[in-house]
Amino acid sequence: MPSVQRLLEDRLATAIRAAFPEAAQAPAVVMPVQDERFGDYQANGAMALAKRLGKRPRDVAAAIVAAADLADVADPPEIAGPGFINLRFSAAWLAGQLATMLDDARLGVPRPGERRTIVVDYSAPNLAKEMHVGHLRSTIIGDALVRVLDFLGHTVIRQNHVGDWGTQFGMLVAYVERQGLIQPVAGAPGHFFVDKALEDLEALYREAKRLFDTDPGFAQEARETVVKLQGGDPRTREIWQDFLLLSIGHCKKVYGRLGVLLTDADVRGESAYNDVLRDIVEDLRKKGLLAESQGAQCVFLNGPDGKPLFVNKDGSPLPLIVQKSDEGYLYATTDLAAVAFRTGNLPGTANPESEIRNPNSPRADRILYVTDARQSLHFRMMFAAARAAGFAPPEVSLEHVAFGMMMGSDNRPFKTREGGTVKLMDLLDEAERRALDLVTQKNDQDVAAERAEALSDDEKNDIARVVGIGALKYADLSQNRTKDYVFSWDKMLALDGNTAPYMQYACARINSIARRGGLDLAALMRGPASGEGFMLAEPAERRLALALLQFAETVETVADDCVPHVLCGYLYRLAGAFMGFYETCPVLKADEPLRTSRLALCGLTTKVIAKGLDLLGIATAERM
Repeated sequence: MPSVQRLLEDRLATAIRAAFPEAAQAPAVVMPVQDERFGDYQANGAMALAKRLGKRPRDVAAAIVAAADLADVADPPEIAGPGFINLRFSAAWLAGQLATMLDDARLGVPRPGERRTIVVDYSAPNLAKEMHVGHLRSTIIGDALVRVLDFLGHTVIRQNHVGDWGTQFGMLVAYVERQGLIQPVAGAPGHFFVDKALEDLEALYREAKRLFDTDPGFAQEARETVVKLQGGDPRTREIWQDFLLLSIGHCKKVYGRLGVLLTDADVRGESAYNDVLRDIVEDLRKKGLLAESQGAQCVFLNGPDGKPLFVNKDGSPLPLIVQKSDEGYLYATTDLAAVAFRTGNLPGTANPESEIRNPNSPRADRILYVTDARQSLHFRMMFAAARAAGFAPPEVSLEHVAFGMMMGSDNRPFKTREGGTVKLMDLLDEAERRALDLVTQKNDQDVAAERAEALSDDEKNDIARVVGIGALKYADLSQNRTKDYVFSWDKMLALDGNTAPYMQYACARINSIARRGGLDLAALMRGPASGEGFMLAEPAERRLALALLQFAETVETVADDCVPHVLCGYLYRLAGAFMGFYETCPVLKADEPLRTSRLALCGLTTKVIAKGLDLLGIATAERM
């Protein structure tokens, strides 16, 4: 079943073709109304079409309405103002759609007309350090997009393009070698200090960086170690591998607590492309895209008018550097190799044994890069170079899913009180601790008022985990991702407003209806086999029904535009529509068959809210 918005768009587009064959491709421009007095949806395409045809907008709207086949869906359309077409679904059609949705595991969300292979590049921490708060947004925005795209039916390839290569590892390996900290692990040839905590590695890294910046001799050792690492020196590679094992193990713990889908199999770091970087540079050279600048190999890109596409503040051409004067490679080179691999357009490799030659490319149709907005210029330049080189053909969509920063109450990047970087594990601990305080306080109040039974400590801890982590994630995902936002514990844990606890509480409240009525809500929801089971006489019932049917178009919008906050906004409106319904329409005290109809509305609502939260990577609790 198509989304209700797409259904109306298709019907009205057919009407436009019938009424005005000369403008067969004109869009209907259908959108939900802001004021329900004017209907459910409004079509605004008549005005633009009238201007194009040189006709009166109301006459064009009237011709579209006359040609439209809507009798089975809506009441007779109304023309308002200069040519708006107001549409209101019939109660019978709404009831029938709800019955179909109730019996559909996909909750009315259609599969895409074209199934695409989509690579989502997200999280991507630098290894050998603990994940910090700066990794949160990429990780959970990317995870939400993965969940939505997968639910729609696309083939989704998760890619964790971790920083596992380069100077930082040269410094680490050189430092532990110099300090004599390398000890083989008994019974595990080729492994070193695998029993050390990651915090120890961070301390080692800080010391290595201090020495690198102050001791020229050590800096040279570190650079030579990078060469040994890139050249495949066995001992250097073994130490490096142990750094990676420790760091990836830490990342897995963070992902597990966040409920993020990333696994070891999704890790494809910068090192995976090391063997083909020379080929990338040579391919750019063969295609006439390279120029030398101050000893570095650069790509200077011009537009169709021959002028530089990217310029410095002084107007001089801005290069994309792909190889330094010392022949080292940069992020841009690795990113170009990753694009070429993901699209199946990787040039022949210099190393015949390289695993990357294996034709296991995802052959992506769409590639999403979920990183902060400060990298926008890098991705614009990299995408342009990838297009020019043929690494990404025109039919492959390259998209930078940029996001703003998490800010503290001082409107500066979020830090600890001491001004240091907040570790992600510490942030998750604090979220659960605050949620436990909230759950305990609320349960004590409800018990005192005889509104609920006392929760056990285990129950409180389980609810606190769900609420705390959910609140943290939802507070981030509910923001327009392109904007900075101010982090606030009080706002994110509030039981009212657009928060995860409010949404989770709505689900728990519906579940409480079933408990108090001694009903098997899941069995009841298999009840109405046709629209006759739903009775939508009250405005609040109809309002809730329409909100439920808008789930499909919301999910499609999130997938198309990479906007998780749109799903959060929808869930908030849906929960609000349910609360309005619950307050004005008695459920358990209603007579049959109204009682069954309203219980089915309750059941469908909790299913949609729970699925929507699940698509955001947020769990629900049976009780709160």
